[in-house]
Amino acid sequence: MSLLSLLSFGCTNLRAKYDARLLDEHGAQPLATAPLLEEADLAHLPPPVQRFVRRSGAVGRPRVQNFKAEFEAEMFRKPGGAPMRATSVQVNFLGKPTRLFHMKARMAGLPVQAYHVYADAQAAFRVRVASLVDVVDQQGDLLSVAETVTVLNDMCFFAPGSLVDPRIAWEPLDDRRVKATFTNGPRRGSAVLRFNERDELVDFVSEDRPEFRDGEYRRHPWSTPIEGYRVIDGMRLPTRGAAVYKHPEGDFTYGRFVLKSIAYDVRAEVAP
Repeated sequence: MSLLSLLSFGCTNLRAKYDARLLDEHGAQPLATAPLLEEADLAHLPPPVQRFVRRSGAVGRPRVQNFKAEFEAEMFRKPGGAPMRATSVQVNFLGKPTRLFHMKARMAGLPVQAYHVYADAQAAFRVRVASLVDVVDQQGDLLSVAETVTVLNDMCFFAPGSLVDPRIAWEPLDDRRVKATFTNGPRRGSAVLRFNERDELVDFVSEDRPEFRDGEYRRHPWSTPIEGYRVIDGMRLPTRGAAVYKHPEGDFTYGRFVLKSIAYDVRAEVAP
């Protein structure tokens, strides 16, 4: 097998793992008839969250069972480093919280892929360079808690109606900020949500998603500030944002993301 063929095979094999796991999850969590989200369902939420869910357009629509989102991104390996352009696709299932994520990019001319799985409250993360070498291969409790926070983040921004989920506990802080704690089996993650005067969620800050760098976890606050919203198929959603770790010496923005497409309650398919 030539080097070019070997590189191509490795790349396809990692994506094939994502595709196969996605098909399995569609089989495990098939779509069903979903009730509409009603105004009464918001009664237990803090006022800023109620206003946000209403503004999103979720009330009166079927409760989301899954969603598929595609992004373009710039990723940064270190502060001040050159950006690595990337594309990603993810599918989240909300009944039994599951998140499947695949990213592809190029670094120094070589293909790079990242594959996240969060299912059964357990997470695994792999980064492969040149389709042959796994430079990151993680799992364990710290990663699983961190990805529980990521799932909560996805629910907040891309499925606002799901914030009525009883697995989320709320603590009002003031008229623009609330604390959310999401419990999924043995995993629990919290974040402070901040809303602007237009009732848009503009930041999500968590102390429960440590940064993995240089082979170890470092406890820095994680933030996902949003730069803009627009209406997509009747839903008001964020379309530009960043992922930031707050270092003592200054913020490190390791990713900037643009939402390219989103679809709700998708059926089984092999993603292109």
